[in-house]
Amino acid sequence: MRVQNHPVPSSPLSAAPPHVPLARVTRGNAVDSVHYGSVAVVDAEGRLKFAAGDPHYLTTTRSALKPLQALPLAAGGGIERFGYSLPQVALLCASHSGEPRHVEAVEDMLGRAGCTREQLQCGVHPPLYYTAHEELPPYGVKFNALHHNCSGKHTGMLAYCRMCSLPVDSYLTYEHPLQQAIRQAVSHMTGVPESQLVAGIDGCSAPNYAVPLDRLAYAYARMVTDRGDVRYASAPAKLAAAMTAHPEMVSGEKRNDLILMRAGRGDWTTKVGAEGVQAIGVRSKRWGIAVKVVDGNARGLHPATVAVLDQLGLLDEAQRTELCAWGAPAIRNYRGIVTGRIEPVLVLEEHV
Repeated sequence: MRVQNHPVPSSPLSAAPPHVPLARVTRGNAVDSVHYGSVAVVDAEGRLKFAAGDPHYLTTTRSALKPLQALPLAAGGGIERFGYSLPQVALLCASHSGEPRHVEAVEDMLGRAGCTREQLQCGVHPPLYYTAHEELPPYGVKFNALHHNCSGKHTGMLAYCRMCSLPVDSYLTYEHPLQQAIRQAVSHMTGVPESQLVAGIDGCSAPNYAVPLDRLAYAYARMVTDRGDVRYASAPAKLAAAMTAHPEMVSGEKRNDLILMRAGRGDWTTKVGAEGVQAIGVRSKRWGIAVKVVDGNARGLHPATVAVLDQLGLLDEAQRTELCAWGAPAIRNYRGIVTGRIEPVLVLEEHV
């Protein structure tokens, strides 16, 4: 696998540039800790509109890349060929919770493509449902690859292989034609040449790529525009629309993407990624937003993301109320006593 060498960014633990404080954790009247990071807001022409910290910070995209990874299948007619429903299209881009509706839909998608769960190479983990609900999985229950949060993405990859008569046993290898098609999609949508994509292996074993933060934002701005893409036609907009229409399939109850897209009332398409990354496409503005918390902690990501939306004028009073538990969540100890809060502290700067 080719890996690009890039300069090491400034220490995320320091208050010095390029990163800035995004959120702070309080305890009483004192600051317990601070989460640093950067934000980029870009329009559909690739122009930087607003930023905090370093908008060009090289960022591992993680699961925020999933809509781009689904583009070859969508653009190639795979959705229509296999008869995938709109909720199933959303699952192609999902980090789902492994709820029964997710598992059943993924298994149906596999069957429609002539594949089985045994061909999924994402691995197995307990459903994210239990983490989100702070519950333990039932004793003795065995999970399989269908419960993996990335099983929808991997099903789309297998479906592409079936559609193009490609081998399925090697679909995750860097040289596989599927992965080549995905790299072309990532390069096209982000505007980063393929030779400059920084490759790595994601938690689900699929190739993943790091790009500058503003380029991730640019990709999401392009996804939500109503103009057809020169290479992928309506496929980016189709995937984004499915995600917005069925956010319950993109994540699950009590989770980031579902909460935000519900609050967005059809205007936002969003995908969170591991290690503190979030990307949002805003239809009404034709903007893309990308947020990165450099210590990778999601507790700092959520308040920062809500603050960005608010500072951009995208929240009304009802939406602020709906998102208040995410915008400045209370911290409670094991007796339920409020000991502090996680508060956003970032300030966006406009770029002209």
